Amino acid sequence: MNHEEAKLTLRNLLDSRYVGVLATSKKDWPYANLVAFAVSDKLSEMVFATPRQSRKYENLAANPRVSVLIDDRSNDIADLKDAVAATAVGSAVEVDDSEKKRCLAVYAAKHPHLDDFARSASTAVFLITVEKYIMVSRFRNVVEIAP
Repeated sequence: MNHEEAKLTLRNLLDSRYVGVLATSKKDWPYANLVAFAVSDKLSEMVFATPRQSRKYENLAANPRVSVLIDDRSNDIADLKDAVAATAVGSAVEVDDSEKKRCLAVYAAKHPHLDDFARSASTAVFLITVEKYIMVSRFRNVVEIAP
């Protein structure tokens, strides 16, 4: 797979999946959660929302470095050879009021059913600046994509 094909495969994966696995860490132990995410047109930004009263939020306040795993598995034996998985690596920051409207628009376009949750005063909206994606397909084909 050449670089353009890989980027198209990545875009299709990110557009077709609603939930990814967010990994955060406060101290020595990683912590993983399912999160609804949305990605900007440039692939360099990922948006998610979380309650302020959550372990994710606490971890992100202590350490902004994150990864998010997105995959297309179907919980079938064939996934070992057929699934595509991408890990986004970057830093997450809670958006301020100047960025919130733009980020909420990206998020709501993919998750209109979560708009009330994302706009709640008890919810924080985070923007991940993605440094790179590491995509694995056909079990061992690995490609890095910088947005």
